[in-house]
Amino acid sequence: MITITVVDREGQEHQLEAPTDMNMNMMELCKAYELPVEGTCGGMAMCASCHMYILSDHDLPEASTDEEDMLDQAFFVESNSRLGCQIHLTDNLDGLKVRLAEVGE
Repeated sequence: MITITVVDREGQEHQLEAPTDMNMNMMELCKAYELPVEGTCGGMAMCASCHMYILSDHDLPEASTDEEDMLDQAFFVESNSRLGCQIHLTDNLDGLKVRLAEVGE
């Protein structure tokens, strides 16, 4: 198990315990804790409803072309933007801190 901090859209921090042996991603973890992440496409990098910002200095795998293409269409994209569905939970993410992105209209 690892611990991940998620800052919601109201600025409240949530400490989440996450298993690393279930092939879960950040979108699924947030949904399991009933945080406001939709995951409309089911984790296929085809929407941006799991858009989040990486706040900690963790070494994440490079974004795929599909993820970059989807972020190009998302609202409020910053240099630390990622899609939660593309961040798979592994032991090296212990202590990861993210903030949920604002929802575009």
